Amino acid sequence: MSSIYDLNVTRADGSELSLKEFEGKVILVVNTATGCGFTPQYAPIEEMYKKYHEKGLEIIDVPCNQFAGQTPGSDEEIHEFCTLKYDTTFPQMKKSDVNGENEIPLFKYLKSKKGFESFGKGPKALMMKAVAKMKDRKYKENPDIKWNFTKFVVDRNGEVVARFEPTIDMKEVEKCVVSLLG
Repeated sequence: MSSIYDLNVTRADGSELSLKEFEGKVILVVNTATGCGFTPQYAPIEEMYKKYHEKGLEIIDVPCNQFAGQTPGSDEEIHEFCTLKYDTTFPQMKKSDVNGENEIPLFKYLKSKKGFESFGKGPKALMMKAVAKMKDRKYKENPDIKWNFTKFVVDRNGEVVARFEPTIDMKEVEKCVVSLLG
């Protein structure tokens, strides 16, 4: 595949979303979880969606249960949780794997364009470094998703321009998105 626009993602209702529909838009892709310490990030993600959707921001929310089983529910239960607790209005995709032999092509593509860089600084970053090191001593060298709420930003030309680990402040993510919206 030569472009992100060649990919499809399965929506929670089972229908296919062609990323070609998002051509010319800024896309934030995030793997999410309903029972994680980072789950409150749904709130600033929704705020960004409400503020910038009309200016060209699209969000692709891919629930994932690969990290400590923190997304155990069905697609319907996940959607209900997010809309009731965080008033989310952006579309959710089908719960999917983001690493391993069953990972969806979207995450394979994103990881091939932007590997792991850093957890940043602070207590949560230190905690994530310890968790990642327990799972894989060479975690810094592989592009795998390390935890829930890893975010990728795609510019209007379909280029993957940034990857943010869950420990990076959402203000940094928003700053990146705003710079691309023009």
